[in-house]
Amino acid sequence: MSLEVGSVLTGKVTGVMKFGAFVALPQGKSGMVHISEISHEFVNDINDVIKVGDEVTVKVMSVEDEKISLSIKANLEKPAPKPKQKRQRKPYVPAPEVKSPGDFQWENSKSDNDSFEDMMNRFKKTSEDKFSDLKRGNESRGYSRRGGRNK
Repeated sequence: MSLEVGSVLTGKVTGVMKFGAFVALPQGKSGMVHISEISHEFVNDINDVIKVGDEVTVKVMSVEDEKISLSIKANLEKPAPKPKQKRQRKPYVPAPEVKSPGDFQWENSKSDNDSFEDMMNRFKKTSEDKFSDLKRGNESRGYSRRGGRNK
């Protein structure tokens, strides 16, 4: 038996690491099976699937210098894909309308009974509300009170 790419061999596991397993091959050679080449299923812990001393059938994937890359899953039949379960979609709910500081509505209601002081007090209150909304908006965007940009 020669170690050509594509040949199928039987070997014995000589070492197990987090990333793969080392397999002793005929003719005194050894190769490595990467954890991704052990099974078609996801392998979280290699020790759950393979142990030192196990006899395994491997396929030679590549031979570069003295490094021999092996695969166990290449010899296994690929399982049928599992049917996907459809998720139920949540119904669309529009986002609530958010007032931005620029959307402030000035009160234009003027009655004949209003005195000048009442109108000034109303103007003062609405302008203070608008100014505080603008100030809060700038602080949340990273502007400092002195007008500069926070770093």
